Amino acid sequence: MKQQHLLIAGILLLATACSKEGYYNYMPKAAGQDAVYESDPVSPPQSGDSFDEIKENPFVKVADEPQSSFSVDADGAAYAYMRRCITQGFLPQRNAVRIEEYLNYFTFNYPEPKGEETLAINGEIGPCPWNAGHSLLRLGLKGKSLQESEIPAANFILLVDVSGSMSGSDRIDLLKSGLVNMVDYMRPQDRMAIITYSGSVQKFLESTLLSQGKEQIKSAIRGLVASGSTAGGAAMKMAYEEAAAHYIEGGNNRIIMCTDGDFNVGVSSTDALVEMVESYQEKGIYLSIMGFGYGNFQDSRMENLSNHGNGTYTYIDSEEEMMKVFVQERSHFYSVANDTKCQVRFNPEVVESYRLIGYENRVMTAEEFEDSKKDAGEIGAGQTVTALYELVLKEGLEEGFYVGDFEARYKYSLKDAESHSLTESIGTTCEISPEFTFAAGVAAYGLVLLDSEYKADATLSMAKELVAGAAGEDSFRKQLVSLIEKAGTRSK
Repeated sequence: MKQQHLLIAGILLLATACSKEGYYNYMPKAAGQDAVYESDPVSPPQSGDSFDEIKENPFVKVADEPQSSFSVDADGAAYAYMRRCITQGFLPQRNAVRIEEYLNYFTFNYPEPKGEETLAINGEIGPCPWNAGHSLLRLGLKGKSLQESEIPAANFILLVDVSGSMSGSDRIDLLKSGLVNMVDYMRPQDRMAIITYSGSVQKFLESTLLSQGKEQIKSAIRGLVASGSTAGGAAMKMAYEEAAAHYIEGGNNRIIMCTDGDFNVGVSSTDALVEMVESYQEKGIYLSIMGFGYGNFQDSRMENLSNHGNGTYTYIDSEEEMMKVFVQERSHFYSVANDTKCQVRFNPEVVESYRLIGYENRVMTAEEFEDSKKDAGEIGAGQTVTALYELVLKEGLEEGFYVGDFEARYKYSLKDAESHSLTESIGTTCEISPEFTFAAGVAAYGLVLLDSEYKADATLSMAKELVAGAAGEDSFRKQLVSLIEKAGTRSK
């Protein structure tokens, strides 16, 4: 335990502990396997929730592949799903743990874009807490923050699952409450339509300007009732047609789909739905998906649809989360960086090997990174994205070494033919930021939940101290400290 506390303290105090002897004099000792918890967390009960298998990214030798590319993923669904599981007394199943979504649930304190750019990038390197002798590279991206008056008019299509599986206080009732709150924050120039689906598809509310029908929209939302089977494919087609019919040039044309993902009538296979979504990609219409419920939750389907639909995927587990998504972070619904992808070109004289933590289903080839036609992820106004690499550096390095170049490519608009490029060189410094420490803590927590073969000395106690040391006054970061504590108090 003493070793572990020394490790945490060393990382948190590294910024004030620099000396002329350089970075490597402050590489921490190995953490012990001990934990502050008396027993392991319990596994989740059996349920019908569906997740794609996670196959972790391996270490790659720089001599074999000097560059690593991936699409950004601004989703936060896996984190909110974990929170629901922990709150109910068990851990999420292994395949539900997507570490990139744990990281990107949070907003990081990253610099704003400069000049005409709508994206900014940054990076830093420091010691890896769970693997003494290894290093951790943090990459950060931030979409340009916009004032309410700077965000174009919205053309929102609410695509609402009102099938029987959506019945309940944690599903349709929670959704209705959040949507009504959202309407209160929309502007007179914004418009909204509602399409519902169960055994059949219905245009529940024609596209309506807020200036002409705010109360009508709220009344329609309150009138939503869940019953019947689920014809999601036909509903999605109608939603895209409605979005196209009221398309706002230069506006925020977006379908917001609210569902547990259980489609069982009509077009229902994930591949067929993805094909439909992709057919509307170039029309400039985004797809955001809000997932609800537990027991028959089709995560794999919803993540696939959002990945191919120029949108994001969020899991709603509480009224607090509804307010976060639909009110506090509503600017994220407007994308300022489209088809955003990242590449790190490692310095072979410094880096022996690397491993991208998370982003398993977002990895790209070098050719895909360079192809402006290749679909990638979106970043909303004021939204941040974080990625981590675990690095094995070569021995005998002097201070001030250069790790490599971080490049991000993005489009201002989905209709742009070519991507825009930003590049940042990454070298060592004496200081590491609180954002590095917090990201390391989140990742350590994810590695433990995932029971990763690469978790090395990561423990829940390590994750808790790292997160707590960099949580500041952010209520969501403080909540994570509590969740880690709860994760460790369950017994098998």
